[in-house]
Amino acid sequence: MGARLPGVRSTDRIVAHADMDCFYASCERLREPALEGEPLVVGMGYESGETNGAVATASYEARAFGVESAQAITEALSKLPRKRDAAIDPDLDIEKSGFYRPVDMAFYESVSEEVREILHTHAETVREVSIDEAYLDITEQTTWNEVEEFVHEIKDRIHEEVGVIASIGVAPNMSTAKIASDAEKPDGLVVVHPEEIREFLAPVLIEELHGVGPVTARTLRERGIETAGDLVEADRHALVSEFGERGADLYDRARGKDDRAVTPKGVPKSLSRESAFAEPTTDMEEIETRVLTLAEAVAERATRKDALYRTIGIKIVTPPFDVNTRARSLSGPVDDPALVKRVVRDLLTEFEGERVRKVGVRVSNLEFGAAAQSNLDGWAGTGGSTSEPDEAVEKLPTDKPNDRSGQISLSEFE
Repeated sequence: MGARLPGVRSTDRIVAHADMDCFYASCERLREPALEGEPLVVGMGYESGETNGAVATASYEARAFGVESAQAITEALSKLPRKRDAAIDPDLDIEKSGFYRPVDMAFYESVSEEVREILHTHAETVREVSIDEAYLDITEQTTWNEVEEFVHEIKDRIHEEVGVIASIGVAPNMSTAKIASDAEKPDGLVVVHPEEIREFLAPVLIEELHGVGPVTARTLRERGIETAGDLVEADRHALVSEFGERGADLYDRARGKDDRAVTPKGVPKSLSRESAFAEPTTDMEEIETRVLTLAEAVAERATRKDALYRTIGIKIVTPPFDVNTRARSLSGPVDDPALVKRVVRDLLTEFEGERVRKVGVRVSNLEFGAAAQSNLDGWAGTGGSTSEPDEAVEKLPTDKPNDRSGQISLSEFE
C-alpha cells in the first residue's frame, strides 16, 4: 500500500477527500440492481396525496432531465414523471420518466459504515463530515510518488466490497482536495501535487472555493473576480478591508494555502467492524468464526482508544440487503474483550439457519478515559442486561411509501 519508510517524511501533507457519488441512489441500486442506468430520484413527498417534499439525491440519469438535489418534489415530477404513472397515462412519455424511491436513512447509514471502515483501515486520521463524505490525512501511509496507486486501492475496495462509487481528490490541503474530488465526477480520481496546485486552482470558479457563498461570490464578480486565478491577482489588502479575515483566507486558498489539520469531528459514538462473505452462507460455524474475529478487532480498537462501552451489538445482513441488528446493554461501562465475544456469540444464536451475506460487531455508548469501569464479575449473560432488537431495517417494498420519518439532510457517519 505504499507505506512510508521509517523516518522519511514529506514536507507537504497528503490529504484525500472521498465523496460517494449519488450516494442514496447508489444504495437503492444495491437493493434493486434493475435500477442501474435508470433515472432514479430519492426523496420524500412524491407519494399519492402528498403535496410537500424535496429531492434528496438524483442519479446522473435523472439530472439529465433537470432534476437536482434539494429541488421541490413537484418540480422534479414535472421534469421527470414517475415510471409507473407514465405506464398508465397516455399523455406521459414512458421514455422520459423515471423511478422514485423513499429516503431510508437507516439503510444508507448502514452502507456508510462499511465505507467508513475501509477509510479507517487506510488512514489513521479520518474526519467524517457527512454520511457520504470524509477527509483523510494519508501523509504517513503513502508518498506523492505512490499516492495515486494508494488511492486507487481505496476506490477499488469501496466499489468491490460495498458496491458504491467514490470520487476522490488528493492535494496538500483540505480545501484543494475537496475541489479535486469534484473535478471529474462521477468515479473520479484527481491528484494535485504540491507543484501543480496554483495551475490546478487558477480556472476554478470562485463559488467552488471553501468559504465563498452566494453573496460573497456576487460581490467578487461585481469586481471582476470570477476565478481563483483572478483572486490571486487581486489586492490582498482590499480583500481584507472588505471581507475582514475571511478575505485573507480566500486570498490564501486561491493560492493553495490552507493550514487546517484533518482532525476527527468530535468523539465517536461507537466503534464497529464489518465483513462480507463471498457468497451468502448458512454455515453457522463459519459465521460465528467471522463474528468472533470482528469482536476481537473491535474490542482491541476500543482498548487502544481508551474507550469503555455500555452496549455490545451485532449486525446481520441477509440477502438481498436486509439489515438486522441486535444489541445488549450492560449495567455499566466496561473494557472487556472476553465479554464482547460472549455477548456476540449469544446474540448470534437468533440467526441460526439464516442465509447471511454480511456480519458486523459494534460497541457503543462509549466513554473515554474513564477512571474506573463497572465491576461485572460473574456476569453470566442475563443479569443486569437486556437483549432485544436495537433496530430492524426491512427491505422496503417496491414503489411503496416509506413510513419512516427520516430527514433528508445528511448526517454524520456516526
